Amino acid sequence: MKFAFTSLLNFLLFISAFGQENSGDRAARIKATLPVIEKMYNEYAEKNHFPAVAFGVVADGELVMSGATGFSEIATETKASPGSLFRIASMSKSVTAMGILALRKEGKLKLDDPAYLYIPELKDMPSLTSDAPAITIRHLLTHQAGFPEDNPWGDRQLDTKDEQLIELIKKGISFSNVPGVTYEYSNLGFAMLGKIISNVSGQPYQDYINEVVFKKLGMTNTIWEYTKAPANLLAHGYRFEDELWKEEELEHDGTYGAMGGLITSIDDFSKYVTFHLSAWPPSNDPEMGPVSRSDVREMQMPWNFSYLNAQYKYPNGRPCAMASAYGYGLRWSRDCEGRTGIGHTGGLPGFGSQWQILPEYGIGILAHANRTYAGMANINTAVLDTIITLAGLKPLPVEVSAILRQRKDALLKLLPHWEGAQESGIFAENFFPDRSVNHRKQELDAILTQTGNVTGSTEIKAENQLRGSFLLNCSNGDVRVFFTLSPENPALIQQLDFSLAK
Repeated sequence: MKFAFTSLLNFLLFISAFGQENSGDRAARIKATLPVIEKMYNEYAEKNHFPAVAFGVVADGELVMSGATGFSEIATETKASPGSLFRIASMSKSVTAMGILALRKEGKLKLDDPAYLYIPELKDMPSLTSDAPAITIRHLLTHQAGFPEDNPWGDRQLDTKDEQLIELIKKGISFSNVPGVTYEYSNLGFAMLGKIISNVSGQPYQDYINEVVFKKLGMTNTIWEYTKAPANLLAHGYRFEDELWKEEELEHDGTYGAMGGLITSIDDFSKYVTFHLSAWPPSNDPEMGPVSRSDVREMQMPWNFSYLNAQYKYPNGRPCAMASAYGYGLRWSRDCEGRTGIGHTGGLPGFGSQWQILPEYGIGILAHANRTYAGMANINTAVLDTIITLAGLKPLPVEVSAILRQRKDALLKLLPHWEGAQESGIFAENFFPDRSVNHRKQELDAILTQTGNVTGSTEIKAENQLRGSFLLNCSNGDVRVFFTLSPENPALIQQLDFSLAK
């Protein structure tokens, strides 16, 4: 899709205005950004010599928009689509982690169990040092087993057989660190997790994942072996070399499929991304997935710190330091603005992909390309940033709990004169010993001399179930009221602060 500069500028202004005037319809505002998003992917694919790119955006429980550009197979000029089947490489890892948690849900293993309980050959494998602990399942999930970073080697192991993995273990593995001390990315570790799933479930790893994860999520077009894909849907992989595209040989499925073997489409994998997004915010909704939503949130937590990038810049050049960590088969990040991202990249000969969710915004993105190690994280980050800006998205509000409303209503009856405050029963035992009624009244009175008389109040803006703030509307300005409640039941006000609203 081609745009003249003036028409694109006008379009951006239109979308911004649309977002401001229709704040209640998030999906419509997100969908309205599609022409801009398509242009971004098209230009990125052309600049980086990608034969094809397919993408999708999820929000509010569904795939709200998707698209594709280029050819899934160059020789036949087969056009890519959101239904095209791409190998998604290490995006497979969190699916393996979900399989492990499904087995835990069945009571068949524990994450802090030594891995040798389920792969006996690990029991006698020499350690790096005499004081090294046994490798646990959690070590494998979080890249903390002490194995060396193995992307170049691991990427060529997909069709390895189970017996070859066991033979590797019997010979002894070369460690770069002792288990449990640092992060180091390991494809081998996830191959072992796949073997654990096979041994514990009593069926091939792929069959267990198909039955327990994919079937439960309605993912009917996600496969492991490329020969099972319909010819018109299979994306072929390429490298760009000597100013031309050269087709990469597709690898068959095998033991290392647990680290990077999945073949799927935007249409199908979006259901998996949507399930991850459904874990936020925590709720009382019925459980509908292969594991509980609390399990999904556990997967997404930063279990193993990986690095801090103090010089990180968003694709538009905006500087914002970024901390990163690893969960269970998932990457976690948080930037200087407090924005949390969860997802994973994928890269293999012939392919590159990435998916990411922003839980606070209730939005996620996924994109697949068919060029060797196609870097999709930067463009996905840029697209999400653009959607947030153009659609006017804000972090989803935290639902205000009944106890917060109750305490606010009681406060309004006491303020600004504090009459009967000590007898009201709404304050925790620390409250008045920390600061007397007289001093608290003097503080508020000093602020009210600047803002004038109280005329009303705003709704509470909750930070969580027991902490929030609201504004006292005054004749000449507003006063911000912040309060937080104690852990006792019923929760009482333990802290209360006043300040001029900015």
